Amino acid sequence: MLNKVPEVTIWFWVIKVLCTTVGESFADWINMKLGVGLVNTAWIFTAVFVVVLAVQLRLKRYVPFPYWLTVVVVSVTGTLYTDILTDQLNVPLWISSAVFSVLLAAVFGVWWARERTLSIHSVTTLPRESFYWLAVLVTFALGTATGDWTLELTGWSPGVSVLLPLGLIAAITALWRFGANPVLSFWLAYILTRPLGANIGDWLASPKVAQNPGDPTGLDLGTFTTSLIFLGLILATVVYLTVTRSDVTESHEATHDAPATGNPRKERVALAGFGLLAVATAGLLGWAHGQPHVGPAPEEDNTSAVQMAPGQAVKKFPPAKVAALKTLASTSLKDARSGNATGAHAAAQKLRDLWDADQASLQPLDQTGWTSIDAQMDKVLKTFGIDHSNPPMSPAQQEKELNALLTDMG
Repeated sequence: MLNKVPEVTIWFWVIKVLCTTVGESFADWINMKLGVGLVNTAWIFTAVFVVVLAVQLRLKRYVPFPYWLTVVVVSVTGTLYTDILTDQLNVPLWISSAVFSVLLAAVFGVWWARERTLSIHSVTTLPRESFYWLAVLVTFALGTATGDWTLELTGWSPGVSVLLPLGLIAAITALWRFGANPVLSFWLAYILTRPLGANIGDWLASPKVAQNPGDPTGLDLGTFTTSLIFLGLILATVVYLTVTRSDVTESHEATHDAPATGNPRKERVALAGFGLLAVATAGLLGWAHGQPHVGPAPEEDNTSAVQMAPGQAVKKFPPAKVAALKTLASTSLKDARSGNATGAHAAAQKLRDLWDADQASLQPLDQTGWTSIDAQMDKVLKTFGIDHSNPPMSPAQQEKELNALLTDMG
């Protein structure tokens, strides 16, 4: 095979950031729009990823459209995996970051032990390409976890948060030009493009005014519009690269001089520079964490002082939506009463997923009603230990809150 990865030009980094932005905004939009829940959405995109990756692996050379389609899909998939750990399993972001870091190191270790190179200029065999895509998937998940963890630590807005990965990428570029190891420089920058693109996506999609203290703010384009814009830019860039073939390794090498041989002394100096950069970044995050800032409100604080008559809170909601919610709540209640803890928990999980998926359509219809139901919904979830750190409560407590929810919904 010819090299299956594009030449690393400015176009490579432009389209990579576009793909990571789509990974953030499109994952959020799809999860809400499909209404099937975060886990099922992840399963759907995993299946799509397997299909597009199979097409990519069957090719004998780099072709822009299938390659970048795979990157877009893996961006969404990697984001969903991290979101499942955070939102479904309540795994702290620092643990997710550590786990994905160890996993990425393991992938690189096995890749190096087998192939003796991690260079993307030598992805010319099926094993090397398989390692490459596995590493890419983990970098997206790792970038998502570290990016979200940074926001959690600092309380920075998405617009401000863009500056950190952008500055780090600029520093890595400077060290690479000085003489740093190109493979190490590439993968460090590749990981950082994930939080950079995610922060850009959040900044563009988030509302101009925070609905709750600590919520992100931005330009209020919405996840759908942001995804549409960036998918259009990706398509335009892919068409350009398909026509010009400027990022095909063989074409690029024919018109450019071979890269200079590395200087071991400069590589050691640059490696020390990477270490200092890591220490400085940790110091900056530690300082920012110590500054007064407002973080996202915890789930248990999501209460409502509004008391509404039975059925009043959902009066403006579509009856079919309300009926679906009541069915799941009734199923959970029935299972809790019969001692089927697993079934009650599963039904409550589906209830949460459906409620979250319908938020975009229900909340604008009646903000007060939605807030009232959302507060009671949160009490129900807490009894099951869903989205809360506490263990599941007694069946009697679960029945009490489910009955209150059903009463509120009429």
